Amino acid sequence: MTFAATILTLYPEMFPGPLGVSLAGRALAEGKWTCDPIQIRDFATDKHRSVDDTPAGGGAGMVMRADVLASAVDDAIARHPESPLLAMSPRGRPLTQDRVRRLAAGPGVTILCGRFEGIDERLFEARPIELVSIGDYILSGGEMGALTLLDACIRLLPGVMGAASSGDDESFETGLLEYPHYTRPAEWEGRTIPEVLRSGDHARIDAWRKAMAETDTRLRRPDLWERHEGARIQSPSGAQRQKKER
Repeated sequence: MTFAATILTLYPEMFPGPLGVSLAGRALAEGKWTCDPIQIRDFATDKHRSVDDTPAGGGAGMVMRADVLASAVDDAIARHPESPLLAMSPRGRPLTQDRVRRLAAGPGVTILCGRFEGIDERLFEARPIELVSIGDYILSGGEMGALTLLDACIRLLPGVMGAASSGDDESFETGLLEYPHYTRPAEWEGRTIPEVLRSGDHARIDAWRKAMAETDTRLRRPDLWERHEGARIQSPSGAQRQKKER
């Protein structure tokens, strides 16, 4: 099955962009995924191909029109009716690795990229669009977020990464940050690779990596650590265990 990426944008020339090189680019050339950017202006009805207007109630900037976007969205849905429809927005739910895995396992994704001050809210009331955020910051438009989301999905497609297990221990796959990595030379600027990694004792290595992942997560991402700890102490029935302090 080919993963179909459809992007609704005012700047179709931004795609595939960086996704046309490296692993994603090779996968695109091999037909593992397709890239279909759609120009939103093609669905405007006036001679100026207008896609935005002044905000109701006043204020700075412009707002993308629901009627024009709805026509573009409906065209994309007709092309790929099975693909989930997302819109990149700082008002959306944060993108997680779990959501990425579920998207990558599907037939593809259609992504709406907003610009200006935002999109008329009525579009989200009238169409089944999931708002997605890639972080608590503002970009010039949704295109960079769409590229990020697609890259996260494409690398998980079968045959894209060299080894099927390449992503198993990466950050967020187990609810923790990934453990630190080392490679040759064994000594660099007076710093050596930890002895355990040179021991050949795979049980010790696995234990060290797990401990380092837990330590880094606890120190760098206490929010992730709290969720991980909460999940770890759940009983099979879902009831919370009482921690014993002895």
